[in-house]
Amino acid sequence: MNVLVVDDELKNAELVAAELRDAGFAASHVGGGAAALRRLEAGGIDAVVTDLRMKPPDGLALLAEVRRRWPETTVVMMTAFAALESARAALKLGAHDYVEKEGEYVEVIARTLRDAAEKRELQHSNRALTATVESLRRDSLPVVGESPAARAAMELVRKVAATDSTVLLRGESGTGKDLFARTVHALSRRAAGPWVKVNCGALPEALLESELFGHEKGAFTGAVRQKPGRFEDAHGGTLFLDEIGEMPLALQVKLLQAIEEKTFTRVGGNRPLTVDARIIAATNRSLEEMVRERTFREDLFFRLNVFPIVLPPLRDRPGDVPRLVEHVLRRQGAPPDKVTPAALRSLEGYPFPGNVRELEHTIERALILAGPDPITPAHFSFAGTPSRTEPAWVPRIPAEGLSLEALEKELILQALERAAGNKSAAARLLGLTRRTLYSRMEKHGLRVPGEGEEADAEVE
Repeated sequence: MNVLVVDDELKNAELVAAELRDAGFAASHVGGGAAALRRLEAGGIDAVVTDLRMKPPDGLALLAEVRRRWPETTVVMMTAFAALESARAALKLGAHDYVEKEGEYVEVIARTLRDAAEKRELQHSNRALTATVESLRRDSLPVVGESPAARAAMELVRKVAATDSTVLLRGESGTGKDLFARTVHALSRRAAGPWVKVNCGALPEALLESELFGHEKGAFTGAVRQKPGRFEDAHGGTLFLDEIGEMPLALQVKLLQAIEEKTFTRVGGNRPLTVDARIIAATNRSLEEMVRERTFREDLFFRLNVFPIVLPPLRDRPGDVPRLVEHVLRRQGAPPDKVTPAALRSLEGYPFPGNVRELEHTIERALILAGPDPITPAHFSFAGTPSRTEPAWVPRIPAEGLSLEALEKELILQALERAAGNKSAAARLLGLTRRTLYSRMEKHGLRVPGEGEEADAEVE
């Protein structure tokens, strides 16, 4: 903490600053309020320790100006006994505390400054945590789905977030690996710490090494100054290594050391640096196959694969499509009924090779094309593409015959299971209206007339 001591008795200011330096603070001193303001304008001051009674501007005037212009700066008042009432008034104006100038009062000032520093650090941590949560709410599609696969993946996230274990997120492009990684960070004890992402496939090998581990001045042409790497930036937080399968083989050895020993050296340096960062990696490639082909180190794979989480593709959880569509519409400022029932059935039937990312882009494009009108299937880029709603098979009647009633009941049960009990979604899977589905469920004894209609309407 950088402390400025202010007292028009210059000798006293000098002595207080010297004792604060002995206590571990970076302390300087000036001889009055006007000099203090000039020093504050130069920047770099974390706290001001000022005498209350000085030539104008006195301590109260200085306090008022600091609170107005540098509200993050801590102010501690020094006062004689006779000025205690004024000191208490200073507290109401925003001073952190006041200390009587008697006995070993500089020790009391040092403890007060340490308390202020801890309080400020806690406030910064709370703001960082709030910013992380708000970022998740503002920028991300929901990760919690109603499908069993989505719920299972999210349950794994909750369990591993409470630990410091390395996590490997696996899944196709667009399944939300970045979002799941952010969720692990947000639910962990490191949530108030830094969140640092590096795309291992976006930079050539030489630049990637410098990006991850930093470099010393003169390490290579253009290295005009020392630069910390992303590992250092992530100290106390989480480092997310996206597209880890794209990392060059030569860099994998250094990464393995950094993960296992939590030490590394900057490019062009020889001094080991130690960091405390949680590692989350993600890939859409088969690392096992890369290990067999000797393009990915086996020891690094085992080190990353401590806690794998496989993210399901969207085609395996069509029951989650309505919720995702609703979220995209809300984020785009569109009403929830902007997508017609036919369009929603079309979305549920499309296999989405680009997964959730493709769904989001599909809705954004449809909103532009539709303008003020409702979104119909014709507004989708895949219009005319065969979908899951067009069955590629027709059941053949076996020689011994079958029961159409039993087949219908079984299909209804399968639809309800696929939709996790959401009857509106189950009806769409079967190409029925919700009312027709209710009627057929009652026929098969799967529903009591009138049961759950209000709840189902709310879900829909």
